[in-house]
Amino acid sequence: MLLIRHGQASFGADDYDALSPTGHEQARTLGRSLKERGIRPAIVVRGTMRRHEETAAGLEIGAETIVDGGWDEFDFQHVVEVHRPSFRDRAAMMAELNTHDRPDRAFQEIFEAATGRWCSGESDRDYVESFSAFRDRVTGALDRASGHKDVVVVTSGGPIAMAAALLTCGAPGITEAWTALNRVVVNTGVTKLIGGRRGLSMSTYNEHTHLEADPRLLTYR
Repeated sequence: MLLIRHGQASFGADDYDALSPTGHEQARTLGRSLKERGIRPAIVVRGTMRRHEETAAGLEIGAETIVDGGWDEFDFQHVVEVHRPSFRDRAAMMAELNTHDRPDRAFQEIFEAATGRWCSGESDRDYVESFSAFRDRVTGALDRASGHKDVVVVTSGGPIAMAAALLTCGAPGITEAWTALNRVVVNTGVTKLIGGRRGLSMSTYNEHTHLEADPRLLTYR
């Protein structure tokens, strides 16, 4: 099973969920790499989001596609807005971020503080989906996908990091592992899971050699 993060979305645009031009190029680049390596999955599973659909299309795999909302990203905009209510106004958010030399880094700091609050479990009633509910949703999606052989899953960074955390650490360490793994996952990064008698195990995480020939394509958000 290959878990693929979607290509770069359109941060700051009216429709964040659409891939940026770079995101489309990342998807095409990964698709060519998979073909060159002889990878021919039997099934493609993707989340319901536009960025998942456009990334899957860009891969041009040509296999049967199953749509499973369990692979959707958590609502990070909602999580950020709970932490920073002024960000409910998109123009106000962009105006504040643009006061910094690196708006992307400024947003990342706010994002990490917001997700830290969400992960703590101390304010679950403030969120449409709690962190524990998100964990359970991804667990179910992972179980369903594992019923297929030779499957590519097109999803988002949060579910990929959760799947990796679930497979590599016990319940007490899930929050810390998810936070660390989610921070580094790149657009169109590939995580390989192997099925065996004892279930799934993680072989590689966030592999992205297909992007290394063109540093312009290496993005995290």
